[in-house]
Order: sequence, then C-alpha cells, then structure tokens
Amino acid sequence: MSKVNADAIKPRDTGVDITLGITGDTTVISADSINSNTVKDSGGNTLWSSNGSGTLSSVNSGLKGNLVLLQTQTASNSASISFTSGIDSTYDVYIFKFISITSTSDAAHMSFQMGSSYDTNMTSTNFQARHSEDNTVADLAYDNGWDQSGGTGFQQLLIKLGTGASKAGSGELYVFSPSSTTYVKQFLFRGTTFASNDYAYDSYTAGYFNVTTALSQIQFKATAGNLDTGTLKMYGLSG
Repeated sequence: MSKVNADAIKPRDTGVDITLGITGDTTVISADSINSNTVKDSGGNTLWSSNGSGTLSSVNSGLKGNLVLLQTQTASNSASISFTSGIDSTYDVYIFKFISITSTSDAAHMSFQMGSSYDTNMTSTNFQARHSEDNTVADLAYDNGWDQSGGTGFQQLLIKLGTGASKAGSGELYVFSPSSTTYVKQFLFRGTTFASNDYAYDSYTAGYFNVTTALSQIQFKATAGNLDTGTLKMYGLSG
C-alpha cells in the first residue's frame, strides 16, 4: 500500500474529503502530529473533543472506565463538608476518598452521616490496629465505644486527627446502592492516621443504614473543632 506524507492534518472540509486506504488495509501516516479538535470512530460517534488547549469534553463512556470522579471538595477550617448532589441511581457504588485530612482540634475524629437531615438510623462496627512510635503499644482491638446499634448519630471514621500538618489521616469509604428502595444501605471504610498521640492507626468501620428509602446526601465533619485541611473526592463506580 502507498504512504501519504503530511506536515499537518487539518479539520475536515467536506468539499475536499480524502479517503485513505481500502477495507483490510492499514493506513500509515508519517507525520509529527495529527491535529483534530474532535475525534470520531468509523460510525461517526464522538470519542472525545478538545478545546485546543488539552481540556477534553464529550468523552465517550466507553473510554472512561468504571470509576468516574464526580466531585472534589477541599477542607479549609470547615465545620462540615457535604455532597448534596450527584448521589443517585447512576452508579451502583459511591466511593469517597479522603486525602491528608487534619483537624483544628487535637484527637478529633472525622465522622459521617447520610440522609436529608443527617440522622439516618444505622448499625455499625469498628475495630483498629494501632502502634505507637515508642513501640510501647501494639495491638488489635474491637472498640465498642465507636459503634452504633440503631443509632442516628455521626459515625466515626478517621481516628484521632491532629492539628499539625504532618498528623493527617487518609482513607476510603464505600457506600453501596444508596438509591435502592429495596435494600438497606451498606457501607465499608478503611483508613490510616498518623494520630495526635504519635500512634499509627489502621481503622476499619462497616455497617448499614437501616432504611429502604433512597439516600442522596452525605456529610463529613470532625467530632470536635473543624476539618482544617485535606481533600475529599467522590467517585461513582458502575457494577
């Protein structure tokens, strides 16, 4: 097959269309770049569009993968951080990632609740591994002070956040089928903290919201003081 050499390929002009190759052929274009603001497949479906500066839009769902970033919020001495839109039946699982969260009050925990009033009935469980810097404490234990049995309070997640920039916590919370009107809403969390008491914590929390109505809002806050710094991201995951 012949080659077509070009210094640049410009946006389509229907008056001067050129068909390269025939069915079964491989077409090789020897050029430094192919410039196009919109790329389509052979069926005319848009794969993606660009604004000319590298920002993509109209990205075809087949290219996005299963995990989609929906929202990002940043803590800045925040009394609470809420996600009040985007939680619906579009995705089977919603994942919240917490990155380097600190608090304004030493030894405060980051907690969460769901529902329009953030007081949904839940049953939960919590256990943790911990290890002190001086090696005097190293254990794994269930904590019955951080669970709920049909409670409506905020559920603790990240443990003993510190006020120093280095004493931060990070983790992930999974909420399964929050829009279901058939099943209760299960959740699962794992997080790690360089704690205010110079311990390393590896904490696990799980449970369920004991309702069969859809839950579309979620809120995070510190058990004392405010969420000082850090990033919170919400993702949707298709099943």
